[in-house]
Amino acid sequence: MDSSYTSNSTKPLYRGTQIVWYILGLLEILLMFRFLLKLTGANPGAGFTSFIYGVTYVFTAPFLSVFHITKIAGSIFEWTTILAMLVYGLVAWGIVKLLFMGKTVSTPEAAEKMNEEE
Repeated sequence: MDSSYTSNSTKPLYRGTQIVWYILGLLEILLMFRFLLKLTGANPGAGFTSFIYGVTYVFTAPFLSVFHITKIAGSIFEWTTILAMLVYGLVAWGIVKLLFMGKTVSTPEAAEKMNEEE
């Protein structure tokens, strides 16, 4: 068996990537609820709707002035939520790639990867 798969750093690395993907999954679900509630013109005073808007506001706030809001007959197509979902997905991907950089590799494996990048 290759020693890079049996390293002491493999299990924490695996757990770290699981945590990142889990957090991203929860965030994406909450943002999708926000998007769908806005799109369907849900009552912002309703408990569930208010909860979703409140929880997700902090994640959409940095993107609120990027696009204009598109309103059609009481429905809101919130481009900022779509942008937030995309950006947070890319950030999670980047974090996972960064975690994998900490993976222990053997010298032959490193040499092979370097040759592939030339």
